[in-house]
Amino acid sequence: MGKSQAYVTRALAAKATGSMGEYQLWASLALELVGKAALAKIHPCLVADPQSKISLFAAAGMSISPDIKTITATTLFDRLTHVSKRFDEKTKEFCTNMSLKRNAELHSGEAPFAGVMAASWEGRYWHTAEIILEVGDGSIEAWIGADQAKAPKALLAEYTHAIEQAAKVRVETAASAFAARPKKEREEAHAKASAIDNWTMRHSFRLQAHNIWETECPACKSRSFLAGVKYDEEVSEEDNEDDPYDELVDVSYVAEEFLCPSCNLHLDSREAIEAVGLDVDHIETETRQREYEPDYGND
Repeated sequence: MGKSQAYVTRALAAKATGSMGEYQLWASLALELVGKAALAKIHPCLVADPQSKISLFAAAGMSISPDIKTITATTLFDRLTHVSKRFDEKTKEFCTNMSLKRNAELHSGEAPFAGVMAASWEGRYWHTAEIILEVGDGSIEAWIGADQAKAPKALLAEYTHAIEQAAKVRVETAASAFAARPKKEREEAHAKASAIDNWTMRHSFRLQAHNIWETECPACKSRSFLAGVKYDEEVSEEDNEDDPYDELVDVSYVAEEFLCPSCNLHLDSREAIEAVGLDVDHIETETRQREYEPDYGND
């Protein structure tokens, strides 16, 4: 965490002097380090290279060599999707692209950060940093220093505002276009949407979803669908009275994409989905066979 703070400070210093390529380089390094700090706070083993026994021993609190290795950026960003519902596929893609550009900057003759406008990435950057920092109960203010907090917070607010406004405009546009269609055509579209099964809708989503569930379209009030990924599961507090050998498990999903087959409204991020008033959280209860610990010494 301390190293990530040093790097983000260097990033902001570079921005202040107008060195925008250096700004993005230091910022990308800081983002990866703060991500590893967030995982390490849960448990150090989450950032240890699983192929290195030296690193695993170190993560477990025993030093057998100073040659310690941590996980790759790709593995890091994949693991962060499991510890924060807000770290969605769009955020993961942003982080991965930034790390690829950083590697090209450091290890090739390319200059991917040269000439890149800060407005094209820093709003999403501070948004992502806030998500990662929340995993460890941190904040942007504490990360960069309270005296510098206003600038990134303003960028974050602008980014969030832009996402929300864009999503609302999409809904208004889809609603107007649907209302302009003939009544018979609208009724047929609603009827067709009511007959579609979830499995058929699965192929319409870009996301490789773990689950798809129904909702009401905010634009045309048709039966529409949310696609999401599994976030958590836990044994239900309710007992399964029908079969004592089975248990009820509450599986939690979080939506990352919305699609309406009637008016074709499409939202591809959690922020956009929430901005139009839809709930991104979804829980389904499954019945599973109970798992028991194996018996020992009874053979």
